[in-house]
Amino acid sequence: MSLDLDGAGAVVTGAGSGLGAATLDALVGRGARVLALDLEPDRIAARAGVTALGVDVADGDAVAEALAGWEAAPLRLAVACAGIAPAGKLVGRDGPHDSATFRRAVEVNLVGSFHLLRSAASRMAALPPLADGQRGVVVTTASIAAEDGQTAQCAYAASKGGVAAMTLPAARELARHGIRVVAIAPGVFDTPMMAGMPAPVREGLAAATPFPKRMGVPAEFAQLVLHCADNGYLNGAVLRLDGGLRMGS
Repeated sequence: MSLDLDGAGAVVTGAGSGLGAATLDALVGRGARVLALDLEPDRIAARAGVTALGVDVADGDAVAEALAGWEAAPLRLAVACAGIAPAGKLVGRDGPHDSATFRRAVEVNLVGSFHLLRSAASRMAALPPLADGQRGVVVTTASIAAEDGQTAQCAYAASKGGVAAMTLPAARELARHGIRVVAIAPGVFDTPMMAGMPAPVREGLAAATPFPKRMGVPAEFAQLVLHCADNGYLNGAVLRLDGGLRMGS
C-alpha cells in the first residue's frame, strides 16, 4: 500500500539545493507538510506548508531537537539528502590525505544520515499505524561511488558505502514498527556539488553514461523518492539511479 503524502509530515535534509531542493518541491507538490533542514536555510524559498531551519546534520542533538520541536503533521517520511563530496588522494602533492577532511565527510554523509534515521524512526514508531500496518518511510542517499569509487574518492566512497551498508539492518530492525528503509544511490547528477568539477570531467562522466548520455537531473531523483513512498513493498534496498553508468578508476 502506498504512503499517502497529502497532509502528511515529511522532513528533508539538505533541502536548500540540488537533490534535496528537488525532493522538497516534489513533496510540496504532493501536498505534504515539510520540515526542510539545511546549513543555509535562507536558500529555501518561503512557501505554505514548509518550515525551514538551519541545522548541521552532523550534530545529532540539533537534528533531534528540530524534529522534536516540529508538530505541523505526523511524520511519515524522512529523506536524507545533505552531503558533501571532498576529493583528495591518499598521498598527494602536499602529503598524506587530510584526516579532518575524511572525518568531516563521514560525519556529514554517514553519521548525518544516521542521525536523521534514528530521530525520524523514533517519531514514526510512536504514531498509530496506517491501514496496512505501515508507520513511515526513511529514504537515505548513498552513491554509486559506494561500489564504483574513483581515484581521490576514499572519503566520499567510504561515507556513502556506510549509508548503503546500514540500509538492510535498519530495515530489518524497524520492520516491527512498520517503518521501511530504502537508500538511493545516484550516479552523476547536475547539482551544485557537481558544478564545482572541471567541465572536461563533467562532460566525460556524461559521455560515459550508457543511456541517456547526460547527467541526471534532480527531479529524477525526487521522482524515485516519491516512488519509495508509493511502493509499499520496497524495503531494505539500495537503488542505483545512474543511467547504467559504471565508473572507471
